[in-house]
Amino acid sequence: MNKIVLEARGIQFVRGKREILNIGRFSLSEGETVALIGPNGAGKSTLLQVMALLLKPDRGVVEFRGAPANGKNVLAMRRRMAVVFQESLLLNTTVAGNVAAGLKLRGIPGPEIKKRVDYWLERLGIKHLAGRRAYQLSGGESQRVSLARAFALEPEVLFLDEPFSALDFPTRLALLRELGKILRDTGVTTLFVTHDFSEVPYLTDRVAMLKNGRLVKAGTFEEVFQIKPRKETYLTSLYRIFEE
Repeated sequence: MNKIVLEARGIQFVRGKREILNIGRFSLSEGETVALIGPNGAGKSTLLQVMALLLKPDRGVVEFRGAPANGKNVLAMRRRMAVVFQESLLLNTTVAGNVAAGLKLRGIPGPEIKKRVDYWLERLGIKHLAGRRAYQLSGGESQRVSLARAFALEPEVLFLDEPFSALDFPTRLALLRELGKILRDTGVTTLFVTHDFSEVPYLTDRVAMLKNGRLVKAGTFEEVFQIKPRKETYLTSLYRIFEE
């Protein structure tokens, strides 16, 4: 059994008088990708931000490799993680500058920065855009830059918060296919948040379902949905229609 990398226990998160999260235990093991699914308003993004140490819960603890996160170590822990949001949140600089930004903040030497930036621009098919400014990019190109920026950090845990929901169908399908291969190749521990469970089989077979801030089901895609996962979803069908 793989070692637990990140674990949340006894988590409660409240906004105003409303309880957003009430999680007994949720963990990510070394090298696994887990899809966190559920309807809008279920608390998926909030749980992701708690796990990524971007939000502090009202109760409970998050442990990274067995060490509880606290005020003294939380920044160091965050630097071992990377997050890709629904909005690309790019800086007003070039594509290459955006991918390099996090590496510079972490004090990575210049030659290593160039090596990583070049590799991930090439891997995500955007090397030809290296000198282009962020505002000149399409939605799909922007998300490729966000992914390149995240992977260039070589994170121990990667968080993906509905990164494809604003993209058109052909772009979404292409990115899902590419990202699935990258996750398999890198083996990075990943939490993927989506409200569209048809995206899940492209990236993983592991699913956790959130409803009203509580985990209600967890297991393989087949166990949770009682159907065998298939990549021939409506995404693929719509893509074929689009191409006709």
